[in-house]
Amino acid sequence: MGNHDHHGHHHHDHRDHAHDHGHDHSHGHSHGHGHDHVHAPADFGKAFAIGITLNTALVVAEAVYGYLGNSTALLADAGHNLSDVLGLVVAWGASIAARRAPSGRFTYGFRASTILAALANAVFLLVATGAIGWEAILRLREPEPVAGFTVMVVAGIGILINGFTAMLFAGGRKDDINIEGAYLHMAADAAVSLGVVVSAALIIWTGWLWLDPVTSLVICGSILWSTTSLLRGSIDMSMAAAPKGTDLTAIRTFLLARPGVSAIHDLHVWPISTTETALTCHLVMPSGTADAFLMETAQMLKTTFRIGHTTLQVETHPDNGCALAPDDVV
Repeated sequence: MGNHDHHGHHHHDHRDHAHDHGHDHSHGHSHGHGHDHVHAPADFGKAFAIGITLNTALVVAEAVYGYLGNSTALLADAGHNLSDVLGLVVAWGASIAARRAPSGRFTYGFRASTILAALANAVFLLVATGAIGWEAILRLREPEPVAGFTVMVVAGIGILINGFTAMLFAGGRKDDINIEGAYLHMAADAAVSLGVVVSAALIIWTGWLWLDPVTSLVICGSILWSTTSLLRGSIDMSMAAAPKGTDLTAIRTFLLARPGVSAIHDLHVWPISTTETALTCHLVMPSGTADAFLMETAQMLKTTFRIGHTTLQVETHPDNGCALAPDDVV
């Protein structure tokens, strides 16, 4: 019960203080943005366009020849590459959405669409994988002849396209989780296509038709593995969980250690999109503060913790905030 009161109490306080420090707020905030908006992908537009075009062509080729050549492994590889195309579209969409100005009720613009897209992407892939896996299991019961040579050629082209696309994104993977995702996906895909080539070669050489559905199931397994983490990640983000790798304890320690800060409360960290993170916190600073302090704190949060949108509320009297409430509750 005590806890509940303490919540009600500081909500009221939130309104009182919003006025006094409206100015500080906006400063701390605008500084936090800096170049975040053009953050990743201005220069990756071309890479996205090339990657999406090549990989879409590859998916179509693998699907058509997988069907004609009777190879579930090639169909599974098409599914895997389709996951890449979707991933690239989401990442590109994220980079465009991040640059689109907020309007009307969408005060964060359309950044969160990237989280929804990642969620939709994961669900779609699970369905596609289920369909391919089902077909492979049926094939295991009565294997059918596979056009091994055709499969080798198409999957071989797959290795080249995936390798080339991975190289396009190699440069940006440090700065943007979406670009890193695209890069890793492509590299993994080149390996999967290699697996399909090897499987087809072995079928030509040994005549073991069951190798094709088995390879397909292994690929389905790898898609499921990566998709479950995508699904978990996008659900976490939908629930406004602090992005993976955010060290909340370190952030708390950092804020408490700032000069003049005697206590903090209401620390919230959440994802605005798949690439941008926001933070709000109330700082108890008995001797008050200056704009410079807020701007500097926002900048440090950005460089150290990759938080691009910081809003700090400063309170001079700990007693009308909640700094003392935890002790009262005990």
